[in-house]
Parts: sequence; C-alpha cells; structure tokens
Amino acid sequence: MKHLITGGCGFLGMIIADGLIKKGEEVISLDVWATPDQRPEVRFVLGSVTDRQLVQSLMQGVDVVHHTAALVPLTKLDNRFHEVNVEGSRIVAEEAARAGVRYFVHTSSSAIFGKPGCPADNNSPLEPVEKYGVSKLEGERAVAEVAAKHNMPLIVVRPRTLVGTGRLGIFQILFEWIKEDRDVYVLGDGSNTIQFLHADDLIDCYMFLCEKEKPGLYNVGTDRYEPLQETLSALIKHAGTKSKVRHLPKTLAVEGLGVLDKLGLSPLAPWHYKTYGEDFYFDLSPLTQLGWRPRYSNVEMLCETYDQFIANYEVFRNLQEGSPHRKRVKEKVLWLLKQFS
Repeated sequence: MKHLITGGCGFLGMIIADGLIKKGEEVISLDVWATPDQRPEVRFVLGSVTDRQLVQSLMQGVDVVHHTAALVPLTKLDNRFHEVNVEGSRIVAEEAARAGVRYFVHTSSSAIFGKPGCPADNNSPLEPVEKYGVSKLEGERAVAEVAAKHNMPLIVVRPRTLVGTGRLGIFQILFEWIKEDRDVYVLGDGSNTIQFLHADDLIDCYMFLCEKEKPGLYNVGTDRYEPLQETLSALIKHAGTKSKVRHLPKTLAVEGLGVLDKLGLSPLAPWHYKTYGEDFYFDLSPLTQLGWRPRYSNVEMLCETYDQFIANYEVFRNLQEGSPHRKRVKEKVLWLLKQFS
C-alpha cells in the first residue's frame, strides 16, 4: 500500500516511516524540514500541511494517511497552534477524503483531556488547560467532521507521553541530570501516577488498528505504571547514579513556572508544568478487548531510552537541529536549579 505521513521527519513520523518500510510499503513523507537520517526508500517532500495545493498533489494513489504534523508545546508558538494544528489538519483530511483514501489515521493528544479524573476514557470530559490542548481538540474535531461528511474511515489515536529511541525534548533534561548525579524533582509528594507510552507500542497499535479495520477513538498508553516517585526512583537505580528524587510544593511550583514561562525564562510549556503533578492514565480496555497489549512498562521504556541516550550521548549533546522532540532543549532558568541539585 501507499502511505502519506505528515510530519514525517518528526520523532513519531520517522518511527512510522521506518515500520512501514520494513513491511515493504511505499511511503511519502511531508515535513517543513528535511532530516539527514531519512531512510532512502522514503520519498521526501518539503512543505507544510497548510499548503492545500501541495497536499492535494500528494494524495494521488495514497491508501493510508498518517497525520502526525503538529506544532507541539515545546515550540511555544501559541499564535500558530490554530493555523497548523486545526486548519492544517482540516486541509489534510479534506484532501484525503476527496482522494478516496482507505484510512485516515489522526494523531491527537492526551492534552485534549486537560487534568481528567483517572482512568480517563472516551466518556471523560475534554477540557484542555492550555492553548496547545485546545488546538489539538479543535483539530481532532475538524478531522472527525470531515470524515463523517465524506464517510472516510477514521482512526484517532490519543497517545500518552511518548518515550523511545531518539526522544529528546524534556527527557534530555531528565536523563542528563541523572547522568550527572543531579537530583530530579516532582511536584508535591510524587504519589501521582503518570502513564507513558513507548513509541514502538504506539506504532504496533497503529498497525493493529489498521489491519483490524477498526475506526474509532483510541486512548493509548502502557498498562504497567506506578506513582511518579517510584518510576523515577527505579530509573535512578537502573542508571546507578547518586541522584535523588526531591519534592517541590506543587501550587507554588506551578505558579512560579507559569511566571517564568511568560518571561521566556523556562523551557517548560504550560502543558508540562500544569499536569506534571497530576494523575494521568488511560483506561485501555477498548484496546485490550480487541486483543492489543503494550510490550513496555513505564520503567522498562525509560530505562531503555536512558541507556540509548548514554550510549549516544556525544551525538545527542550537540544535536541542535531537528523537530522539537529530536533535538536538545535549552535549560534556561532550570540551569540554576541544576547547580543546587
């Protein structure tokens, strides 16, 4: 089959392309920047999902669209979230529907839930707490509207926070601090439970749903997770460093990080600091009842990704270009906290 991946040079897009090529599929990748490590079998096209004429030209003969292109929280481009995450999604969906694709797979975000009661499921209120989450919710609704209008089979995947090979972003800060024996921090007592998702498990879920021909809304994460304090302690134990998990007053920390964010002094976006101290995990029963189960636990995926980070540290520490999740993040004011950790 022929596949079009939007955001094909991002962290998730690259993994999707790799999986499809291994299966012998034909892949077109669309992105606003070109990665030097793109597989040669992939046909790369430089451009934006907001360019309707370009998107339309790429849909010829496409069987499945994997729409992953989005501006993520780390970019802090609040004024462009709607343009890319909503209108860009609508354009891709409309042109896919006109071209008669077999399936449209839309990567949404757990940010659309905000701070839900857990376990969150498809009956949970969708109440995003910041502009990125609002844009992803509106984008998901735009795609669903197009799919319903044109009777286009739609799979919407809402992944928890992704972990995996090459995942940098805020994980680079966590891993680097642990490597350097620096203490790491939780907001509150660390008893809140945060569910993660290994990128390989997400791709397995993608392919599983396509092969099963099961359109619908799917919340995806690992099925083995624990309170954040225990997760980070297990990672530190695996790393064998002198780091410890320290606690910050939750309300004060969130308010302080909000001020620093507005002043441009923090690398963390509102989605990060508003939810880091909260419970967030999904009910996976709709997927497990279909026969899908993730392979990685929270601890297993973090330990594996940390080991890969250490093994490739000299490469990662100098990586200044790429999508937000595949390059280094400037610590800004967190560098001061690091000195006292």
